[in-house]
Amino acid sequence: MTRLSDQDVAILGLLNEHHHYAYRLEQIIEKRGMRNFIKIEFSSIYYVLKRLEEKKLVEAKLRKTEGKTSRKVYYITDNGKLAMEEKIKHILSINQKQISSFDLAMANIQILNHNEIIECLESYLKSTDARIKLLENSILNQKSNNSSPSIIALFSRPIALLKAEKEWVYDFMSLLLTEETI
Repeated sequence: MTRLSDQDVAILGLLNEHHHYAYRLEQIIEKRGMRNFIKIEFSSIYYVLKRLEEKKLVEAKLRKTEGKTSRKVYYITDNGKLAMEEKIKHILSINQKQISSFDLAMANIQILNHNEIIECLESYLKSTDARIKLLENSILNQKSNNSSPSIIALFSRPIALLKAEKEWVYDFMSLLLTEETI
């Protein structure tokens, strides 16, 4: 299987829908709220495209438009489609370990006193609620754009995970409030 990063998969997925130039990819990423689930900055799009082109997973063609400068338009290749299909099957088939800096903090929580821990967790719950609200607004936006159910699911799934996370934090805080030690 060809090794693909999450950024590679995001770009290949967009190119699988339609050929695009780099700036158009940025516009689609922004419009769809893809930065809610993939870390990809505008400047890295060009780097990803270059890497995919070197791997022969995409190809670029210059497109001339009257009165404008030529632009590179990127197309997914057959090898790109095959690599993408393999990667998607792999991702959807295996529950992979999620690495979170929150877990690192939990492993070292003893550095804080009891009140600091409670204060931090209360703040964490507020930020979780803000994140849920942002995702709920994203769902409304996607529905108004008549997005497909799979696109809407990209926002509803993290909401479900965040709600489970909140429940866990509340349970942990209850435990801390009944015990004075960690």
